[in-house]
Amino acid sequence: MKKIKLTALPCLCVDVFDGTDIIRPGGEALNFAAHASRFRSINVTLLGVVGNDKYAEVIMDSISELNIDKTHIRVDKRYPTANNKTYLTAEGDRYYKDNSWNGRILDDIILNDTEIKIISESDVIFVHFWASCFSQVIELKKTYGFKLAVDFDVYRDFDVMEKFSPFVDFFMISGSEEYLPQFKKLSYKYECLFNISLAERGSVTYYKGKEFKAKAVKVDTVIDTTGCGDSYHAGFVCSYILEKDIEKAMSVGSEIAAETLMHYGGF
Repeated sequence: MKKIKLTALPCLCVDVFDGTDIIRPGGEALNFAAHASRFRSINVTLLGVVGNDKYAEVIMDSISELNIDKTHIRVDKRYPTANNKTYLTAEGDRYYKDNSWNGRILDDIILNDTEIKIISESDVIFVHFWASCFSQVIELKKTYGFKLAVDFDVYRDFDVMEKFSPFVDFFMISGSEEYLPQFKKLSYKYECLFNISLAERGSVTYYKGKEFKAKAVKVDTVIDTTGCGDSYHAGFVCSYILEKDIEKAMSVGSEIAAETLMHYGGF
């Protein structure tokens, strides 16, 4: 059986937990790739940029034994590896302060010829809407036709999001029930899976106007919510790509997300 080629890009970073010695690798692309690598029928490639520092070492060490092609991760010595100082509430929810994020290294990524070739040969691409190379990925999608999974996170400009909907196959966003009617409406217009994560209230997917629901998997003790959405997205996308079953894909995503809640970091 031919394996699916999946490429995740470009956010690689570390979360530095305030008041502890804990440094955890993370970033949407890194978390997604780590969880996608558990699917044996999928070959995962990770693209991104790190600095020449201890944070980069933490990232590379964390995925050294995972089934991920990391040979094309760039090193940019001008800047530190992206890092985020993370604070946790007593309930395990993360929060940040105005100066938490140091991600200059990710601000102006332009895909090079090697990265474009890798993307052009991929079956599935995962990218975050905030990625500086997002518009470049959209143009490559138009040319090469790979399946495109986009995490829109907490973005809320529906006019902008609809503009990209014709080119997105997995439209993923974190939100609340009040937005569901708008995504249902979009699903009548575009050939796309519109997936909305509702945290402890589960998730909803719309496809061609039909609604699918999945409950969140109960976790007795939440340690850290970091990367929970990324792990859900990896399970959802990979399961659907392999089996074309929306309800099962949502359940797989929920199970992996529950695992993530029980430890520090995204994987």
